[in-house]
Amino acid sequence: MHRFFIPRPYADEMEIDGIDARHIYTVLKMKPGEKVQIVSDDGVTALAQITETAPGRTVVKCLEVIAESHEPAVKITLAQGLVKGEKMDFIIQKAVELGVSHIVPLAMEHSVVRYDGDKAAKKRERWQKIAESAAKQSKRDIIPEVAAVTTMDRLMSECDCTTKIIAYECEDKQGLKQALRTNPQTDSILVIIGPEGGISEAELNTARAGGAVPVSLGRRILRAETAGLTALSAILYEFDELGG
Repeated sequence: MHRFFIPRPYADEMEIDGIDARHIYTVLKMKPGEKVQIVSDDGVTALAQITETAPGRTVVKCLEVIAESHEPAVKITLAQGLVKGEKMDFIIQKAVELGVSHIVPLAMEHSVVRYDGDKAAKKRERWQKIAESAAKQSKRDIIPEVAAVTTMDRLMSECDCTTKIIAYECEDKQGLKQALRTNPQTDSILVIIGPEGGISEAELNTARAGGAVPVSLGRRILRAETAGLTALSAILYEFDELGG
């Protein structure tokens, strides 16, 4: 069943507009009487029935609030070093499907790409649309926010996650599982992943000073677009969020 996010508080009758309304009318060709799921901006998910459709407007009547949550109990922020080409698009899409709560693109010393000004704003807009599409497809109850491109210094000064880890290829003393089990009651986790060129020593020191623990993701070196998704999957499995 198709799911749509509506940027308004829940009500018995709600209106879907903009791109989603056009999609319903011109692509899905849905008619009055057909059912959809809606998620309001105050976090209510409901089964709804279409009562009116037009190219720019769809009106639905809410039939039943859906109590079951599709969100992980642990909130995960993925701070991903900027990667080239379409790899960032892929990482964002799959991270949202897995259940990440927040994504922070990181401009790092060894990042091949650089975004600033208008280009950074346009990239963020594109990434947010990818996150929204992935949230709809995977039946999320929220659309994870993609933050503005930032630096390691700012990330560590602003992040308030109770557990912070940084995947570091030279770490040989502590694995991800071990780090997670030192604080099994945590409700929020920051995962920092480097770009193709890896994490610099200065960035590692900044992360450590901000409370992040270096961890290994195994004996094999993972690509930048693989490491974050591997870490997310392992964390969610550890917290019984993957078919436990």
